[in-house]
Amino acid sequence: MNFEGAWPLFRKEVLRFWKVAFQTVAAPVLTAVLYLLIFGHVLDKHVEAFPGVGYTSFLVPGLVMMSVLQNAFANSSSSLVQSKITGNLVFLLVTPLSHWAWFAAYVGASVVRGLAVGTGVMLVTVWFAPLRLAEPWWILIFGALGAGLLGSLGLIAGLWAEKFDQMAAFQNFIIMPMTFLSGVFYSVHSLPAMWQAVSHLNPFFYMIDGFRRGFFGVSDVSPWLSLGVVGLSFVVVAGLALRLLATGYKIRS
Repeated sequence: MNFEGAWPLFRKEVLRFWKVAFQTVAAPVLTAVLYLLIFGHVLDKHVEAFPGVGYTSFLVPGLVMMSVLQNAFANSSSSLVQSKITGNLVFLLVTPLSHWAWFAAYVGASVVRGLAVGTGVMLVTVWFAPLRLAEPWWILIFGALGAGLLGSLGLIAGLWAEKFDQMAAFQNFIIMPMTFLSGVFYSVHSLPAMWQAVSHLNPFFYMIDGFRRGFFGVSDVSPWLSLGVVGLSFVVVAGLALRLLATGYKIRS
């Protein structure tokens, strides 16, 4: 595992999104706040997902984690596709960077962006609902692991896609449905039995449910089960991403 040279590439990727932070960080925070204002205002007095937990409070962790996942995916995927289209990927290919260094840099920067956006959403939404930290270690674990998983998935999507249309299709038909059907806006216990079973096949559900556990101390499933599913998913996706990088999939002729 040769990580030499990962730091300069990691720093480049962080600076890439930070220079346009108004678009890459502030805009997703605003989107999450709009979700909170609309759904919280309409459903706060009509829905109680967990006993003693108001709907607006219940909604906040889901929106934070959704923002983390979507932005971690967007960072690595958009960076690779943009480098392919502009042709500057060749400057990385001529360096002696190992596939481990590529992985660490791209996924590491994705984790930074995801957590930055998630922190921003949490700080803004605290004005609308009191912040509760029943078991904060789960917040840290699932936040970092979820961002790493989606950063790795974004790396795979970026390697596969050759233009922004393909990237948009991957995000719109895979990432968005799995995110919205993972319990961001509802508890899966409110669903019919068949849809509960379908939700339990979605790894995004375990990321959000485990993350929410850190706030309220209650969850739809055991946080240890969620940790096992998310951890295994990360190992599989990261392994595939490393394999594609090692073989130069769609980046080396």
